[in-house]
Amino acid sequence: MKQKKYIAGLYFRLSQEDERQGESASIDNQRTILRKYAEERGFEIYGEYIDDGISGTTFQRPEVQRLLDNAKTGIINTIIVKDLSRFGRNYIEVGQYIDYVFPAFGIRFIAIQDNVDTENRDSGTMEMMPIMNVFNEWHAANTSKKIRAVLKANAREGKYHARKAQYGYVKGVDEKKTPIVDEEVAPIVKRIFEMRASGLSPHKIADTLNSEGILNPSRYSMEKYGIMVFLRSE
Repeated sequence: MKQKKYIAGLYFRLSQEDERQGESASIDNQRTILRKYAEERGFEIYGEYIDDGISGTTFQRPEVQRLLDNAKTGIINTIIVKDLSRFGRNYIEVGQYIDYVFPAFGIRFIAIQDNVDTENRDSGTMEMMPIMNVFNEWHAANTSKKIRAVLKANAREGKYHARKAQYGYVKGVDEKKTPIVDEEVAPIVKRIFEMRASGLSPHKIADTLNSEGILNPSRYSMEKYGIMVFLRSE
């Protein structure tokens, strides 16, 4: 019998909370583990799918959706993750994919550190998988609750907790990280206010600044800090 060829998609996920765990949860660490596992078993690695800074409680993640699309269309037939929580922390959705969707499309799913491999559905680990998924969702909810408590406490003490200050400001170095004026773009901010006060619409202001080659807030933040800043629209 001809041995089945396994074409693998390697999926990595890192949430903002995971970043606090250090190197053990990093994308590079996940990549090392997954690539080693696939190469040792002779799997063909089709590609990598990375959702960085996104919670596992939702499946509305760009790269996990691309991964699933590629699996359903037969581009890959194997999905490998470090553990179940990397794939998702919603136990109902994770269970639906592993128990129904993947078998229907002939997709092999492997969570290395949880010893989950859908090619061996009779293993004791597969029987324990629903419990692991429930725990992963509980962990996400419990962590979220703790984070909200910390943010609330910081707010009461007047501490600024956003990752980056809004356009026109930078986080201060004092204990409360109080935002201070970003002198580099202060003239641009003042000009925006003056243009708006003169009656120009936000759209016209944006067109004018773009025509002059002035970076918009998102691009400026990306080039200066390596992170996007989104502004609320009117």
